[in-house]
Amino acid sequence: MSATTARPGLWQRLRALVGAQAAEGADQLPVRVGGTEYRRTAATPAHVVGFDQSLLWVVVLLLSFSVVMVYSASIAMPDNPRFGNIAPTHFVLRHAIAIGVGFVGALLAFQVPMQTWERNARTLFLVSIVLLFAVLIPHVGTVVNGARRWLSLGLMNFQPSELAKFAVLIYASDYMVRKMDVKERFFRAVIPMAVAVAVVGALLLAEPDMGAFMVIAVIAMGILFLGGVNARMFFLIAAILVLAFAAMVWLSPWRRERIFAYLDPFSEAHALGKGYQLSHALIAIGRGEIFGVGLGGSVEKLHWLPEAHTDFLLAVIGEEFGLVGVLVLIVMFLWLTRRIMQIGRQAIALDRVFSGLVAQGVGVWVGFQAFINMGVNLGALPTKGLTLPFMSFGGSAILMNLVAIAVVLRVDYENKLLMRGGRV
Repeated sequence: MSATTARPGLWQRLRALVGAQAAEGADQLPVRVGGTEYRRTAATPAHVVGFDQSLLWVVVLLLSFSVVMVYSASIAMPDNPRFGNIAPTHFVLRHAIAIGVGFVGALLAFQVPMQTWERNARTLFLVSIVLLFAVLIPHVGTVVNGARRWLSLGLMNFQPSELAKFAVLIYASDYMVRKMDVKERFFRAVIPMAVAVAVVGALLLAEPDMGAFMVIAVIAMGILFLGGVNARMFFLIAAILVLAFAAMVWLSPWRRERIFAYLDPFSEAHALGKGYQLSHALIAIGRGEIFGVGLGGSVEKLHWLPEAHTDFLLAVIGEEFGLVGVLVLIVMFLWLTRRIMQIGRQAIALDRVFSGLVAQGVGVWVGFQAFINMGVNLGALPTKGLTLPFMSFGGSAILMNLVAIAVVLRVDYENKLLMRGGRV
C-alpha cells in the first residue's frame, strides 16, 4: 500500500477519535460559580473531589491546640478544695473524650443529606424546645454555679442550649426557604420566626443563659438578613432586639453590676466582686506581652483566674503565648469564618438556598461567638459566659461545634458533587 493511500485512512481515524471524545463530553455542561468554571472530566482536579480538607485541618489544629491549653489551664485544679480529690489530668481527659464523641457525632452528621435536614427542621426545633423545658424541671436539670443548664448523661453533661443554637439555625434556614414569596411582608415573614426565637429566649433566660440567647438571636437575625428580608424590616428587628437586651440588663441588678464592673474592673468596689474575672484576665494578658511567658508558665491559672479552662482560656493563651499567640488564633478564626461563608455562597449560586443559608448560619455562629469570647477576655466587652468555639472545655459545646462543621462539609461535598455533574 502506498503512503498516499495510508494517510487519508490515518486522518479519518484521528477525526473519528476526536469526534467520539466530543460526543462523550457533549452532555457534561460546565457550572460557573464565582468566576471559576468546573467541568466533569476524566482528570477532575483534586480540589473538586470530596470536601474542603483545608477547613477540616484548621478545625483539627484548633482542637489539638485546645487539648494542650485545657491541660495547661486546669493542671493546678486538684489543689483547689472546691474540686475535691481529682487527678491533674481530670479535665483534659474529659475534654479529649468530648472531642472523640464529637468526631463520632460529626461523622454521623456528615452522612445525612441536606434534604433530610430540611425535611426534619421543625422536628429538630421541637426536640430542642422539649429539652429546654426538661432542664428546668427540678431533679432533672443539673445546677452548676447557680444556673440550671445541663442534663446529666453519666459520661458527660449535655447542655440543651447548644443543641438549640443548631436547631434554630436549621429551622430558620428552612423557614426562609418556605417564606421566600412573602419575605417583603413584615407580619407574614418575620412575626412567626420572632415568636419561635422568643419562646427559646424565654426558656434560656429562665435557666438563666443570656449569652446563649444572644447567640441564637444573632444566628436568626443573620439568616433573615442573608435570606433577603427587606433591609428596613431587618434594622427594625435589630433595634427591637437591642432595646430588649438593654431592658433585660437594666432590670436585672446583677447584670447591671456586671456592666459597671466592666467599665472600671480595678476599682475598690469591683476588683473583688463582679470585676474579679475581668481584672485577672487583663493581668494575665498583660503579663504575656509580645511572646508570652512560655507554655505552662501562667501564674493566673493558679487559682487566681476563675474558669481559666472554659470561658477565660484565651487569657491563659495570651499569658503563655503573648500577643503573637492571640493574633494567630484570631487569624485562624477569621479564616475559618470566611471559608464557611464562601461555601454557603457557593451553595446559593448553585440554587441550593437552604444549604447555603445553613452554612452561612454556621459561619455567623462561630464568628460571633468567637468575637464575643475574645472581646470579653481582652476587656473590650462586658463579661459574658460564652466559650471559645473548638477551644474551651465543655462537652456539649464541642459536640455541637463539630456537628455544625460536619454539616458545612456536607454542603461543600454536595456542591462539588453537583459541579461534577452528579446528583445529591
